[in-house]
Amino acid sequence: MKNSIPEKELIAIILYISLFFIVVAVGLIIFFYFSRKKIIQKELEKKDLILQYQKDQLHAIIVTQEEERKRIAQDLHDDISSKLNIVSLNSHLLTSPNLTDSETIEITNNIIALTAKALENSRKIAHNLFPPVFEKFGLSAGVEELCEEFESSKAIKTYYKNEIDFDEREIDRHLHVFRILQELMNNSLRHGKASEIWIAFSTINGIDTCNYEDNGVGFDSKSVENQKGLGMKNIDSRVSFLNGTIKINSEVGKGMAVIFTF
Repeated sequence: MKNSIPEKELIAIILYISLFFIVVAVGLIIFFYFSRKKIIQKELEKKDLILQYQKDQLHAIIVTQEEERKRIAQDLHDDISSKLNIVSLNSHLLTSPNLTDSETIEITNNIIALTAKALENSRKIAHNLFPPVFEKFGLSAGVEELCEEFESSKAIKTYYKNEIDFDEREIDRHLHVFRILQELMNNSLRHGKASEIWIAFSTINGIDTCNYEDNGVGFDSKSVENQKGLGMKNIDSRVSFLNGTIKINSEVGKGMAVIFTF
């Protein structure tokens, strides 16, 4: 009988230990189950945020494209159609009887002048869609020409520096960079009332970077309203397509500084 008691105690100990490990195992299984569930939930929430961000970007691009189409349609209507209508009227006048030589010369000169203006404006519209210099010589030449165009207004001075040897095979990606700068420069001139703009391309830690600054009136870059502007959304969308980053710093009365990678 003395030997049977330790045996029962041993069995009880083994049972308790086994029960303890079973409880621990079940606890671990439950812990990992809920932990994994939380991780999956966070991953799904992250994917939802990414999808929403992509939807917002797509919406911004579509809106921008529609605005651009409206602008082009307006330019075609105002600059081209109106002039061609007058050319058509003048052409009909040439068929009128009893025109004097001086009247004929005057009408002909009007037709020539209006046709030349219509051709010039059509070239400007085509240039805005896709600058020939950019297509032929690449991003750096395109930015140089862009700076010259802004300086031709005599309202602004630009300073451009490039330290990157751009790959001509990436012209589609570079077009996004060009459009970003175009948008920033338009904002600096129209809204910022800037008189000077600085643009510099450089490679920092192996990453192509653009530094952009102006001396305009500035704005509160922390304001949600300023961040939601169509121009800013368009810029964010293009930077995202380039897998880059962008940082905008500005204060009222202190100009604007932008750094974006591509």
